[in-house]
Amino acid sequence: MTYCVAMALKDGLIFASDSRTNAGVDHIATFRKMHIFEMPGERLIVLLTAGNLATTQSVISLLEQRARTELHNLLNVQTMYDAALLVSDTIHEVITRDSRNEAITQGIDLTGSFIMGGQIRGEKPRLFNIYPQANFIESTLDTPYFQIGESKYGKPIIDRVVHFETPLAEALKCTLISFDSTIRSNLSVGLPIDILRYQADSFAPVRPYRIEETNVYFNRIRESWGQGLRNVFSQIANADWFDKL
Repeated sequence: MTYCVAMALKDGLIFASDSRTNAGVDHIATFRKMHIFEMPGERLIVLLTAGNLATTQSVISLLEQRARTELHNLLNVQTMYDAALLVSDTIHEVITRDSRNEAITQGIDLTGSFIMGGQIRGEKPRLFNIYPQANFIESTLDTPYFQIGESKYGKPIIDRVVHFETPLAEALKCTLISFDSTIRSNLSVGLPIDILRYQADSFAPVRPYRIEETNVYFNRIRESWGQGLRNVFSQIANADWFDKL
């Protein structure tokens, strides 16, 4: 399994993905799930992936190959909406191709999910959730973030804290707490975590920051958040009707 989060906020975009792939307790491996297509000064497009690894790798490989060889690709589409269409079409192409041999694929889930975000000059930063069925939705002011993969454990803190006006630094802090909650509750999600921050309208080259197990700030967050929760819990009064049970 995996866990990925992306946020489209007033000041820019936040992307985060874990790197664990789990096919049983004896088959745990690390794969990067954040992929970047960029032309500094003109566009940045980031893809986060979850689901069948063969499917998502094929989609990314086709998008990268076509960015070098074809006229219509992620590096020259006119809008982020066009980019989302291109990604969704590629997902459909890969799943259709790989589903043809039913004798091999019977009982195998070939689907993959993608979050795509970024900015093309002339547009504001935009964020899309692209479903395995190859359709997609765009983030809004009311719902400025998307999750894919093992999302349920890390969702409550984001729902409580993040809104469109949230500063990027606070959004990153919330994202890391969300990952901590997920990692504690699900062994199929784990470090390293790849993080990327994009400042709106910067169009500057970006490089993901990788959080390993030895990262001092992440370990401080894990300890502080856990202790803070215990402190708040201890301050809440017990039910005044407990003795009636």
